[in-house]
Amino acid sequence: MVFLQDLIIFIAVSFAAGTLGSLLGLGGGFIIVPSLTFMSFNPYQIASTSLFAVFSTSASSTLTYAKQKRIDYSLGIKLALIVIPGAIIGAYISDFITMQSFKLYFALVLIGTSVYILKKSALAKEHKASHSSAIMAFCYTASFFAGILSSLFGIGGGVIFVPLMVVLLGMSMHVSVPTSQFIFLISSVAGLASHVALGHPDYMLALILVAGAFAGAQLGAKISLRIKERLLQKLLSISLFAVAARLIADFFTG
Repeated sequence: MVFLQDLIIFIAVSFAAGTLGSLLGLGGGFIIVPSLTFMSFNPYQIASTSLFAVFSTSASSTLTYAKQKRIDYSLGIKLALIVIPGAIIGAYISDFITMQSFKLYFALVLIGTSVYILKKSALAKEHKASHSSAIMAFCYTASFFAGILSSLFGIGGGVIFVPLMVVLLGMSMHVSVPTSQFIFLISSVAGLASHVALGHPDYMLALILVAGAFAGAQLGAKISLRIKERLLQKLLSISLFAVAARLIADFFTG
């Protein structure tokens, strides 16, 4: 009975992560990682297992977005190539981070994510495009660190990529979210390969998360063009703040 309850919880969490991750361009790890953290998995198991769901979400979303012709492959490939070494490094760092430190650092990531979600509508406004050498150098540097965060915490990195594309490169949300999912697809493969080589993943749990995230991402990508996101963004942002507060409290109470 306990196994069945856990199975239902994992499927529900992964489906929600896939749907919201695809819809908001975040990858879904921001839902899965806290869930696994509160279930007492260790940091490298959390990161590696969550990355399977991130891969599933990004693969599923990319398939749908590719059919809709909404991906900027040229930019996506350039940024993904910079993300790959960061993703490899992040997997190795996860071997050395303690659970207490993991909770604190991930709480900060959640706070940043919730702020991004709240500001997502403002980002949708048109920005002046710029592809100067300085701007592109900043984007490449940010992409490298996004790769580290992705493998270290098992998240996608959309909280970095989408603002970069919209604010600095002048891309629309209509294109930046699908392009970020395409980048996740490539970077998650690099991160997963590194985690697998280190023997980190829980494969049974990963299989469950992959199935739920793939199905949820299909739904998220299909409704992304017509859903009214504002209320969803507010509720999700408040939830992430609450989870971050719980993680920070756990950090200080040990």
